[in-house]
Amino acid sequence: MLCLARQVTMETKLTETKTASSTAELPEDALTKEIKEIVLNTLNEHSAQDTITIDIKGKSSVADIMIVTCGRSNRHVGALADYVVNELKEKGHRPLGIEGQTGNDWVLVDLGDVIVHIFRPEVRAFYNLEKIWSVPLPEAVQKAGEAPYFAE
Repeated sequence: MLCLARQVTMETKLTETKTASSTAELPEDALTKEIKEIVLNTLNEHSAQDTITIDIKGKSSVADIMIVTCGRSNRHVGALADYVVNELKEKGHRPLGIEGQTGNDWVLVDLGDVIVHIFRPEVRAFYNLEKIWSVPLPEAVQKAGEAPYFAE
C-alpha cells in the first residue's frame, strides 16, 4: 500500500507541476530575446526566405522559440547556418549543436532556448514542421513542395 500511495502522490505532483508551468505566461527572458534578435537580423541580412518565428514555450521542453527559414540552394542553406553561428560567436554565444551541414538540405542550429531550422524550400515543404505547431506553411514554400523533388 505504501508504494501505491507514493505513486499517487508522485503523479499528483507531476500533474500539478505540468499544469502550473503550462498555464503561466512567462515573459521571454533577456538572453533568449537577444539570441532570437541576432538570429533574425543575421538571416534577414543574408537573404533568408520565408522566415517565421514560432513560440513553443510551454508546448515543448526542448526550447522556447523555433525559427524556421529557407535558403535558395544547398550552398545558401549552409552559408546561412555559418553566418548565424559566426555572428552568435562574435557576440559571445556558442551553439549547443549543429546538425545537417554535410548535405545542407536541412541544417538545425541548437542554441538552447532557441532552435533554428534552415531548409531548402522543397525539403521544408516535405517535412512541414509548421504543421506540428499549427502554423500555416508560407505560400511560397507550399509551391516549392509541389515540385517533383521527392518523386520516385
